[in-house]
Amino acid sequence: MLRRTLLALAALAFVSPLAARAQDAQHPVNTLGAPAENVAIRGYDPVAYFREGKPHQGSPEFAVQHDGATWWFAGAEDKALFQADPEKYMPAFGGFCAYGTSRGYLVKIEPEAWSIVDGRLYLNYDLGVRDTWLKDPKGYIAKAEANWPHLDHGDVKK
Repeated sequence: MLRRTLLALAALAFVSPLAARAQDAQHPVNTLGAPAENVAIRGYDPVAYFREGKPHQGSPEFAVQHDGATWWFAGAEDKALFQADPEKYMPAFGGFCAYGTSRGYLVKIEPEAWSIVDGRLYLNYDLGVRDTWLKDPKGYIAKAEANWPHLDHGDVKK
């Protein structure tokens, strides 16, 4: 009996991270308004927000496939940084508007409407929504994190 329990626990320890990754893969990545098919966050370089402190248009010359989408980067260095640690640079909630996610839906973003909170990139629908977002980012993050596991492709508003 003890042996079966230990085997079951070992199997859960192995399968659980795989199931979590499979669940994450079901979440869409924001490709709305993309300059080319299946390009994430309108072709902007997610690393640039951290390194340059502003949005920077990426290039198909420096493209990476990740989480079912194509990510563009402004240069080889940003591309390499992303490839080394994509979770560090990936925008929250698949790159959809973080405020919209807090409200239970997935919508486009404007690359200029962004913030970094506790080392994580959050994108917003437009500058007006970002102003609302910045009044209580931690509160909106908590709501968005509660909604995110339940949102999928059917919740994308075009």
